[in-house]
Amino acid sequence: MMRSKKNNLIAYVILIVVGAAMIYPLFWLFFATFKDNKELFGKMTLLPEHFSFSAYREGWKGSGQFSYLTFYLNTFKLVIPAVALTAISTGIVAYGFARFKFPMKKLLFMLMISTLMLPDAVIMIPRYVVFNKFGWVDTYLPFWVPAVLACYPFLIFMQIQFLRGIPRELDESAYMDGCNPLMVYVRILAPLMKPSIFSVIIFQTLWRWNDYFNNLVYISSVKNYTLSLALKMSIDSQGASTPWNQILAMSFLSLIPPVLLYFFAQKYFVEGITAGGIKG
Repeated sequence: MMRSKKNNLIAYVILIVVGAAMIYPLFWLFFATFKDNKELFGKMTLLPEHFSFSAYREGWKGSGQFSYLTFYLNTFKLVIPAVALTAISTGIVAYGFARFKFPMKKLLFMLMISTLMLPDAVIMIPRYVVFNKFGWVDTYLPFWVPAVLACYPFLIFMQIQFLRGIPRELDESAYMDGCNPLMVYVRILAPLMKPSIFSVIIFQTLWRWNDYFNNLVYISSVKNYTLSLALKMSIDSQGASTPWNQILAMSFLSLIPPVLLYFFAQKYFVEGITAGGIKG
């Protein structure tokens, strides 16, 4: 009994230490927004000497004719449709692979899985050439169209694994009640797939929200910049006297939406990842 309590205490201490180490960078980032360059680079203390929100006020103005409100709205404009379309399209494709038999199903599934092995560098140039010919460069279509076409094999595979854990008897009962395949998915399976769908939403939100390279490739006008591009532009436009507290303040604000999403949806996220990983 005493050994069990001692082991539990050790486990809790380790978890607290690891948790503190993981969350410390967020605290450091927050408190660093109240420091000037001299204090940032000259002292190792966590807390600032004085608390002032001037970094947030000045940083929010941006570095040109567009404020960070524009960049925030652009980011939401890019991310929300991409996430919603991805959740819908990957779920439908996973439903087809998990529940139906059709010609060359195994071959198509293998091809879909094999695309996981392709590095982004291999497909970047062909994609850019195609999107440029369609006139989609400097728009958000290069992010929305792949979402419509379910070009995310990892998310499809994760939802297939989750669907395989749902009894087929539910489908058969729905068919007997007069449901067609679409109604079976919408009314029966989709509500049961909530954990995997939330996992898709979290993954895609984090990928799109934090993406810098693809945004840099496809977006050229400052008026269409997202937060990741705006932060880099703010650094480049300041020259040698970069006000790092303003950059850090805008970086901290950019973290809030995805962090809040994860905290509110972490229950479904853990369920989706666990179920998708152990059911086959």
